[in-house]
Amino acid sequence: MDDVDGEEMPGAIVEPFLEREEGARALLRELERLAVEGRHEEVRERVRDLAENNESVFYTVAFSLTNSRQFFGDVEAQLDVTAADRLRDIAETFPSLAEPFNIVRTEIAEDRHNPVTDTSYTVTYHHGVESPMVTYRPRSGDVDLYESSGTPSELLGVSTDLAAATTDALDVALENDYSVNTEELSALIDRREELETELSKLRDQLDELRRTPVNDE
Repeated sequence: MDDVDGEEMPGAIVEPFLEREEGARALLRELERLAVEGRHEEVRERVRDLAENNESVFYTVAFSLTNSRQFFGDVEAQLDVTAADRLRDIAETFPSLAEPFNIVRTEIAEDRHNPVTDTSYTVTYHHGVESPMVTYRPRSGDVDLYESSGTPSELLGVSTDLAAATTDALDVALENDYSVNTEELSALIDRREELETELSKLRDQLDELRRTPVNDE
């Protein structure tokens, strides 16, 4: 967003938005309808298209949906109270769209794609292979990225690959003297501690399973 950074913000994006407000609200109503119908992937793509083709409208809506007092205050200072109130109405009318706009803004700002915000899973047991089975779905906001099922060892294989990718990424940072921001470093420490807790539990479970007689029937 280099062309709208600096002293011109937020007026540089808000004024073009206000000129296109009627069309923008029509689009938001359409996106809200798609979201209600569960067509979240389509909503994500439409928001991406908006960010690519109409930057001012995208960022004005995205910042409005954060419901930030600072943003609305800056609009009042640079434009007027009426303009700020029109943007507050965006936040009040379309709160369900805050997540897809925030995710796309994160994609643009941090060079990411479909950032995973949650992983849901269900556990069953397959008597034919004598093993638990896990079905898991990584999610990015309301979008299910994919669904996969596997045995615990298969899931650990995926987890090991991801842990290796993590350490490789940190190796690149260390080898090139790149910094890692405080928030990311703190989150990494938290995730490592959580992983160590789960691995400790896994060791206990494996020890117990080794002592359990195998049913050969």
